[in-house]
Amino acid sequence: MAARIYQIPKSAMQSGKAKIDTWVLEFEQSEARTADPLMGWTGSGDTQAQVQLKFESKEAAKAYAEKHGIAARVHATPPKSLKLQAYADNFR
Repeated sequence: MAARIYQIPKSAMQSGKAKIDTWVLEFEQSEARTADPLMGWTGSGDTQAQVQLKFESKEAAKAYAEKHGIAARVHATPPKSLKLQAYADNFR
């Protein structure tokens, strides 16, 4: 049972910094998704893929994974880079 731990990124519609400190432990899929022949929806018998556990810190998520014997990989948060641009640059 493998899992990944990552930090929730800000959405494109979010300008504030609320809920960006939340870390998520999410289980990886153990079986492939299949298409339902009648409805055409995709589904799977793997219920672990639907589970998302949220934690206050990366250390808390790691401790939970170690306590329950879950092989978890931590995905680092990419560095934030701001492109500072003045309004006058649009007319150059």
